[in-house]
Amino acid sequence: MALYAIADTHLSFTVEKPMDVFGGVWTDYIEKIRENWVALIKPEDVVILAGDITWAMRLEEADADFEFLDQLPGQKIVLKGNHDYWWSSVKKMQTRWPNFKFLYNNFQVYSDVSICGTRGWVCPGSNGFTEKDEAIYQRELLRLENSLKQAKAAGFQRIIGVLHYAPTNEKMESSGFTELFERYGVELVVYGHLHTEFGFKAGIAGNFGGVEYRLVSADYRAFIPLCLLEEKNEENS
Repeated sequence: MALYAIADTHLSFTVEKPMDVFGGVWTDYIEKIRENWVALIKPEDVVILAGDITWAMRLEEADADFEFLDQLPGQKIVLKGNHDYWWSSVKKMQTRWPNFKFLYNNFQVYSDVSICGTRGWVCPGSNGFTEKDEAIYQRELLRLENSLKQAKAAGFQRIIGVLHYAPTNEKMESSGFTELFERYGVELVVYGHLHTEFGFKAGIAGNFGGVEYRLVSADYRAFIPLCLLEEKNEENS
């Protein structure tokens, strides 16, 4: 059993939103996602989808996109991205798509590891950061800490963090997000949102304050989910 992550699948089976306008890497991207996923992921594996799942605007418009994901192997944990306008209450989403788990003001579990996170937002010090951004940023910090507190209260010692937005500004300065991850002893954080070579350079990677960070935007990963953890089969080890 293994834990994987990928962000920014930007599915569009119902909404007309061609992605190849963002570069040739996006040509036939849905087929790339399918082929790479099927080649890599086993039914017992867990995949974190770290936001911007689909271009759908309403819940019902996302059905075809979730059907596509549901047919792929593995269990899926879904986080909200900035383009997930279809997002509704967890109860409504869970009822509509019972095979998925949603990470929102809660935490999810993989083996003995808790998965905590929130959408995130642009961080202070970012270009054009406004008072409105500050209000949303503070709200997202509260949601992240709520997720982390729940996991700790449930007795989890190992934590993997998930954001959609990058956890710092483009100058790689500490933020409330990085401070929370450090305070709660998070070992690894994955995030998406950043695209193109210029965007990729604005995201932290590697060790920062004792926490490992990984960018998992679909185009950055060449549409291949990143393996975060893997449990060895003792019989075959």
